[in-house]
Amino acid sequence: MGLLGMFRRRPHERAGFELYGAAVGAARSPALFAALGIPDTVEGRFDLVSLHVGLLIRRLRTDGDARGPALAQAVFDAMFADMDLNLREMGVGDLSVGKRVRRMWEAFHGRSLAYEAAIDSDDRAALADALARNVWRGEAPEEAPGRLAAIARAQAAHLAGQGIEAMVAGRVAFLPAEGLLDAA
Repeated sequence: MGLLGMFRRRPHERAGFELYGAAVGAARSPALFAALGIPDTVEGRFDLVSLHVGLLIRRLRTDGDARGPALAQAVFDAMFADMDLNLREMGVGDLSVGKRVRRMWEAFHGRSLAYEAAIDSDDRAALADALARNVWRGEAPEEAPGRLAAIARAQAAHLAGQGIEAMVAGRVAFLPAEGLLDAA
């Protein structure tokens, strides 16, 4: 790679950051934290961001268009570039940032696999169980995991109905949390 190659953007990089930003915006809705008793902590925020980004990546990865998986990778890359930056801004030392990001990647990967398997299964309680285990660490307010599972399923269905062309352009819409909370 020549010197100029260092300054080229990777395919879908800009769209990946825009899509990631939309997922973060949906995940950071104060209504979710208040109505469902999700801890408004670094861990609680990470869990909701992981859920929304995981739903988005699932949608992109399973798209029939070859750009879908590449765009899913760009969203993943954007997420962990942001995690790295946030850790550094929080004052985590340079030597331990890599280890912390790796633990976050492992946590995200495990959660994503569990959520995807639960969404794709016929077991309606599986997603609520996985969310209770991860978001509330097993001590969830009554009915909150079931409500969050219903919200996640609604978001997944909504994402499935959005075209790849808009996503390649960096546009995706998540349903507003307030409306979903009323229905869940």
